[in-house]
Amino acid sequence: MHIQQIRNATLRIDYAGKRFLVDPLLAEQGAYPGFPGTANSHLANPLVGLPVPVVELLDVDAVLVTHLHADHWDEAARRLVPRSLTILAQNEIDATALRADGFEDVRLFGDAASFDGITLHQTGGQHGSDQVMAVIGDRMGIVSGVVFSHPGEPTLYVAGDTVWNQHVAEALASYKPDVVVLNCGDAQVPGLGAIIMDEHDIVKVAQAAPRATVIASHLEAVNHCVLSRADLRGFLDAQGLRSRVLVPEDGEVCAFEVLSAAA
Repeated sequence: MHIQQIRNATLRIDYAGKRFLVDPLLAEQGAYPGFPGTANSHLANPLVGLPVPVVELLDVDAVLVTHLHADHWDEAARRLVPRSLTILAQNEIDATALRADGFEDVRLFGDAASFDGITLHQTGGQHGSDQVMAVIGDRMGIVSGVVFSHPGEPTLYVAGDTVWNQHVAEALASYKPDVVVLNCGDAQVPGLGAIIMDEHDIVKVAQAAPRATVIASHLEAVNHCVLSRADLRGFLDAQGLRSRVLVPEDGEVCAFEVLSAAA
């Protein structure tokens, strides 16, 4: 299993002989205005360029979209992703929108869905605290995570845009992942707080899954994410978690050993 941090929540995952592109944000640096009503909304998104040419990113077997927010599935992705490529969506609402854009092979990654021998389990999430959801829940919408499993690979949990809550705790307890990817840039809505994980949520995940390796994603790429990689690494050092929590730069690959047949 190889997991390449691309930019923001965009990942390229090589798993059991198949390649997935997750949550593609494909526009050039500065293509979009900042998200209104969020921290640093004067900054244009994305804050940084892509570390890999788009043509390489699209050399995949499927695109998995955890939800349709613009920093996970942007106008450039709608335009550039081939219409014949398999798209994996969280629910029929998202799938209908994707089909309306002309994508021909849209499937759901619902519980125990299979993709060429790889089992995909959908997990729940909440795009902010209870207070956030009470005030702007319609804007935050429905979000999901996904667990990849295969007899010859480590179990991988991509949590998606969620804060620490019961959904995450239940996924960790149920699937016992070997590797967990967290969107943890501490995206802030002033007056309401974080809408994805922050460094303290990482600690909670590490405590709930003490044998898992954690990968920190969704950092330093869109205006409202206020947690930097440097600050996160310093925090992890202080918590004694630096060896368990990887903080890859954009373009960096995290590689994990394939399990033996006996395992």
